[in-house]
Amino acid sequence: MGLGYFGQPHILARFKASRSNKDLGTARRIAVIWTALSMAGALLVGLVGLVYATNTPGMDVTDGEKIFMLLVNAMFHPVIAGILLAAILAAIMSTADSQLLVSSSALAEDLYKQVINKDATSEDIVRIGRIGVVLISVVALYLAMTPDSSVLGLVSYAWAGFGAAFGPAVVLSLYWSKMNRNGALAGIIVGGVTIVIWKQLSGGWFDVYEIVPGIILSTLAIVVVSRMSGEPSDTVKSQHAKFEKQLVELD
Repeated sequence: MGLGYFGQPHILARFKASRSNKDLGTARRIAVIWTALSMAGALLVGLVGLVYATNTPGMDVTDGEKIFMLLVNAMFHPVIAGILLAAILAAIMSTADSQLLVSSSALAEDLYKQVINKDATSEDIVRIGRIGVVLISVVALYLAMTPDSSVLGLVSYAWAGFGAAFGPAVVLSLYWSKMNRNGALAGIIVGGVTIVIWKQLSGGWFDVYEIVPGIILSTLAIVVVSRMSGEPSDTVKSQHAKFEKQLVELD
């Protein structure tokens, strides 16, 4: 799961809100420490819940995704339990609104403004962004109502898609000066397609979490296509040199 962090737009967008480059070092440490704590807490809840449910007569855990709610109701006073259960909704809303805003912004700014209508006004962009929020919400609602889907399954699938499609391109853009536009596009396409195809297969190697082959093939695509299509432009080289200088300052 950790491999997917490099390609999550709703997470990377947080760093863009930094007041200055000097604050990125602190932001990096906070992000890594908090991620480690939250993942350790999630694993601990699952392990404790497994032991508790196994040794508690009458406790039915047919749906493992409800173990947190069952533990809270069984171990805490109703007032505390209500606060902890509300935290679930808070976490869901926090991620959902971030992904909605990033997706609608990409639709309005990167697709509509840059490709469809380059003369679009700010009012047009806002309107397209709002339409995007509604459409994405409807699609998400439809996916969530699928009876055979689980929260973990949907999240891990989306996580792998973002991670494999954008993760290698983001990392290599910072640490490999020979990556060019064609290589980045090839990596994004190959990573995304790999996730979709790998998810449909099963047995043997295909039981491996799809983000692993997705990132490997995306990285290979970036390297191969970048080397075959020539050197990056002078503008890209100058931007990469600037990034390297900033990384040195952060370290």
